[in-house]
Amino acid sequence: MTREVEVEVPADEVSKAYKTVIKRYQKLARIPGFRAGKVPESLVRSKFAKELRQEVLESLVSERFRTAIVERKLQPVSEPQLLDLQLTDGAPLRFKAAFEVLPEFDVAGYETVRVEKPQVELTDEEFEAELDRMLDSQATVEPVEAERALVEGDWAEIQFKGQIQPLAQTVTEEGVTAKEPAAEPLTGEDVLIEIGGKNTLPAFNDALRGTKVGQELTFEVVYPADFGDRRLAGQTVSYDVTVKAIKRKTYPERDAELAKQLGGSETWEEFENQLRERAGGRKKAALESGAKNKMLDELIGRYHFPVPESFVQQRVDARLERGLRALAQQGMKPDDMRKLDFGRLRAAQRDEAEREVRASLVVDRIADAEQVAVSDTELDDEVMMLSIQTREPYDTLRERLTKDGGMARLREELRREKTSSVLYDKLAS
Repeated sequence: MTREVEVEVPADEVSKAYKTVIKRYQKLARIPGFRAGKVPESLVRSKFAKELRQEVLESLVSERFRTAIVERKLQPVSEPQLLDLQLTDGAPLRFKAAFEVLPEFDVAGYETVRVEKPQVELTDEEFEAELDRMLDSQATVEPVEAERALVEGDWAEIQFKGQIQPLAQTVTEEGVTAKEPAAEPLTGEDVLIEIGGKNTLPAFNDALRGTKVGQELTFEVVYPADFGDRRLAGQTVSYDVTVKAIKRKTYPERDAELAKQLGGSETWEEFENQLRERAGGRKKAALESGAKNKMLDELIGRYHFPVPESFVQQRVDARLERGLRALAQQGMKPDDMRKLDFGRLRAAQRDEAEREVRASLVVDRIADAEQVAVSDTELDDEVMMLSIQTREPYDTLRERLTKDGGMARLREELRREKTSSVLYDKLAS
């Protein structure tokens, strides 16, 4: 929402400002042929006209702009843009200033929003899956010395060559030929496949189950359309496979030694209890975060108001900066980053950035209604957490955040998080 104010400064005040600046220049200017402090006013005016104008503007515009917005009870949320600026010594200073303000809207009725509270208790199946992942990280794969066939639960170490079959073929006198060139063959050495494993395709299970070391076999695999590897999704591949070894995964004993190694626990029972608590906490946080997002979507949909463009662009900047940091951590070089289409990247971030701004403005209004506040202790605790996460000394981090306005922004974010939790407790059922 844009507002505009017109400001006029009387001519005598403009002349007074000019005289003040000119006297300072007369005192400080060093011009050949004139003693310090004796430079004629006319020469100062002609030689430093641009500088004089700029200093007069700086001394009058910001002060009169602040006075104007206080009188009108306006709170800009963007830098003012000066329009129709008129400045001449001996004449009134006139200008217009355009800026954005917070939108005016009412959040009446937010208490009637309802959101379904998810079941956050960790099930036994989920706990067992979490435990299996932990144990799997400590397991070793050992060769099976006995001469026998592959059975369920074994790991087959194979060498393979696979050829993707063309989708379009024609029949000629010479036989079946492909309409398109053959794809590069797929090859692999010492690849491990779990017989009956949840991530093993049925075709591999059926072909390998019952085979022995040294056996060679040929079979086809039809990959599902939603297969993770796009190159293979929906394709039929003919494989030539050699079984090189049979291996078995061995798990360590579930005892106090393993408990200490995995989580610093004294007993296996204590480790399981702690693992259940951590896994349950992650599930609860994830499900409640999803429910809170649905609640915010419902609230955002209820209230319609213009969003300050400056806020949206700030969010786009922040999202883009996070994305570029992630690319840098993944190894992208600065030269490659500069080749990115930043216009397209910014446009892709806009919708989500606008949603974030809307959510923040709605939550801020509700925070006022609910009288939610963040104490200095809560703020200090958050700074301490940031210090630990970033490994920046607490005092240094706090000083930096205080200087650059980060403390105020951090308090705002904490207030929004706190308000979201208050709302969730009140509206979820």
